[in-house]
Amino acid sequence: MKLRPGRASAQAPAPRRAPLSPQAGEPVLDLAVPVFNEEKDLEPNVRRLHTHLRHTFPYPFRITIADNASTDGTPHIAARLAGELPGVVSLRLKEKGRGRALRAAWTGSGAPVLAYLDVDLSTELAALLPLVAPLISGHSDLAIGTRLAPGARVVRGAKREVISRCYNVLLRCTLAVGFSDAQCGFKAVRREVAERLLPQVRDGEWFFDTELLVLAERAGLRIHEVPVDWVDDPDSSVDIVATALADLRGIARMLRTPARRRGRTGPAAS
Repeated sequence: MKLRPGRASAQAPAPRRAPLSPQAGEPVLDLAVPVFNEEKDLEPNVRRLHTHLRHTFPYPFRITIADNASTDGTPHIAARLAGELPGVVSLRLKEKGRGRALRAAWTGSGAPVLAYLDVDLSTELAALLPLVAPLISGHSDLAIGTRLAPGARVVRGAKREVISRCYNVLLRCTLAVGFSDAQCGFKAVRREVAERLLPQVRDGEWFFDTELLVLAERAGLRIHEVPVDWVDDPDSSVDIVATALADLRGIARMLRTPARRRGRTGPAAS
């Protein structure tokens, strides 16, 4: 596991935040699961996730199923799960976009730690507590799963492996980022940090993750990395070419938006 303080904080790291003090009956973690036309995987995987959290997570939690304009049975399944499983809620958006779904889920939450994972559960769930623990303790501001750091174990095809590595190399070469994996669908952020960064994030789709992390680094925030075990979903419906083109447009836009001075965007007082 690695801590990657933002580039702006290389000489003066962001101050550690105070540990969270859980409130009785209130969720510490709100875990968003963004979905679009996932009627096949939604129910078994949300039930598996709920069972895992109930047996292994030591704090109160909420699972928010964030449906972004599904056209199949996904909304009905999400609503039924919310009615059957304690701590599960459903949210439906009329417009498609993973970033929009995450923004809506996180903006409407009062939990002190906000996170998300992909509904296919490609990331091994055992990494969830190591992901959020540094945020609960105040050690870090954000945390990301990484498939590209030592200790990660990844099973996926050569095409996706090459694309992922090339994308992250491109980020390092163009935006000078320090984090190792922008695209892994396994991230968490403290709520006060999300409240500060989300108004600055313009993308509502797949570049949302990258933009959020770049803004965090530019603000000198602490980003914790957790190497994960990750198995590719062979049935993924993500359009690789369209996503890659959108990412390139996002990078170009951020290159035109230089980092602000730390004095204006440094970490909020804790």
